[in-house]
Amino acid sequence: MPSGLIALALGGFGIGLTEFLIAGLLPQVASSFAVSEAAAGRLISGYALSVAIGAIVLTAATARLPRKPVLVGLVALFVIGNLLSAVAPSYPVMLLGRIVAALCHGSFFGIGSLVARSLVAAEKKSRAVAVMFAGLTVANVLGVPFGAWIGERWGWRAAFWAVTAIGVLALAAIAALVPGGAGRTEPPTARTSSSHPVPTSDLRAQFRAFRSWQVWLTLTATALSYGGMFGAFSYIAYTFTEVGGFSPADVSWLLMVYGVGLVVGNVIGGRAADRDRDRALVHSLLGLTVTLAVFGLLADSAVASVILVFLMGLFGFAGVPGMITCVTDHAHGAALAASANVSASNLGNALGAWLGGAAITAGLGYTAPLYVGAGTVLASVAVMALAAHLARSPAHQ
Repeated sequence: MPSGLIALALGGFGIGLTEFLIAGLLPQVASSFAVSEAAAGRLISGYALSVAIGAIVLTAATARLPRKPVLVGLVALFVIGNLLSAVAPSYPVMLLGRIVAALCHGSFFGIGSLVARSLVAAEKKSRAVAVMFAGLTVANVLGVPFGAWIGERWGWRAAFWAVTAIGVLALAAIAALVPGGAGRTEPPTARTSSSHPVPTSDLRAQFRAFRSWQVWLTLTATALSYGGMFGAFSYIAYTFTEVGGFSPADVSWLLMVYGVGLVVGNVIGGRAADRDRDRALVHSLLGLTVTLAVFGLLADSAVASVILVFLMGLFGFAGVPGMITCVTDHAHGAALAASANVSASNLGNALGAWLGGAAITAGLGYTAPLYVGAGTVLASVAVMALAAHLARSPAHQ
């Protein structure tokens, strides 16, 4: 395994911690700044919106620059944002710190995925992307309990100081271990839809990559699949406590079970995508659809809930490495398309959370987000199947 992949995974771990740990610290932050729960919640929603915007803007702005210095700069932005949060004297400064840290998120994973796949042979590119995203999945397992544990002992600011330190370590690792020429235009492969890869410095060509229907279909499938999973996940604590009979104290370890599923799914999905990407994507999405639907039916069973929340994480992340290599292949290696995939996932998260909340507000119960999520992911199965069919059709080669 190239050492540069480990450095990228460390950066993904730090960024993932920033995204997830705030959930366990919101009560402390709200109390510290004397703001409402809703205002504290904007530290999460504001982060997600900034990810979606920053992924496109920063990737476009840095298109002509070498990939390694861009990654170093993005991690430096991450460090500055978390440092602002750690020392914030007021809520507006805290929110600014969250926004600054979020701006690097989408571009880091978009550009980083291109760098990761350039470090290995073409037949291992999905696995390389999975290694980079392993940091994010591990952060999902540890983020909330990590933040809550540090916050309880040393206060919420200590959690952000810890993440800042991880960011400094990741910055040094990327600077030292990622090769200087990594991430430049890759040679075409059998799965690339064109024999003319996009030069990293050609911004117009980066935008022209979005003329491909395959790119738009994959971005749509990404948004729908993330939306379905996140719509269910956003309200899973209510499903556990109000339907499954778990105590509020049980929610933390149940979320860790979900996180372990993410880690396992990431590894399996990366390997499966390198063997047969289209089949792996359709199967993972179908698995997530069935899991969410069955979860809705069996949510009142404690044993079934534990098994199904693990499978929810596994199938939910199994398609991520393949989705990224799919969109970047059809975009001929355009970094902007890779970052757009991250934006699509965050927009899907927002849509899914809204749909799940609307279902609960309509009086459909705390299992409703699971059924809504299953329907949303099923739509992504149809989109992905269409994309696979068109990719094999001679008329669309």
